[in-house]
Amino acid sequence: MNTKTDIDRLLMDSFKKLVLKVPVEKITIKEITDEAGVIRPTFYNHFQDKYEVIERIVKEEILAPVKPLLDNGMIQEAVFLIATNILKEKEFYCKLSDMEGQNSFASIVKNSVRQMILGFITEKVGNKRFKNAWLTPQRVADYYSQSMSFVVLEWIGSGMPIPPAEVSEIYHYILTRSMEDILQELEEA
Repeated sequence: MNTKTDIDRLLMDSFKKLVLKVPVEKITIKEITDEAGVIRPTFYNHFQDKYEVIERIVKEEILAPVKPLLDNGMIQEAVFLIATNILKEKEFYCKLSDMEGQNSFASIVKNSVRQMILGFITEKVGNKRFKNAWLTPQRVADYYSQSMSFVVLEWIGSGMPIPPAEVSEIYHYILTRSMEDILQELEEA
């Protein structure tokens, strides 16, 4: 095991094991490298800090697998896959959801989802402009990343009480209806 990717994976797996035993805030780089069986300087050749490890885990294990689905307009299926992959490591993600402050899990997730959605929008629209100049790809990405992150983070924070299929159905429901539609449906219920 000597490629950069192999060592990245080793350090990420080491971090994941430690999170199950120790609060993230208390995990040291030395503990991560000791668990991985590498020397401390190796960590800094691959990651800036433990928060970058979390970001990489989110991007590679949760978001990267959904790109083909998004590319094919399968948003509900993408949310289902995100929730399914998170559920596979429920204890790990529940512990991450307790992180607060500047480097909170929520801020890492929101930023990572925003980057993914902005990349997706940029690929789809290229240099085209929206009818309203204020409505930029960045603002659209912000809006949708906030809503997607909210649903997933609330689900994690509540202990994942419903199955991934229901999470994706709820997100699809909210995404495809206006507030007026939802209010009307509630009045009719």
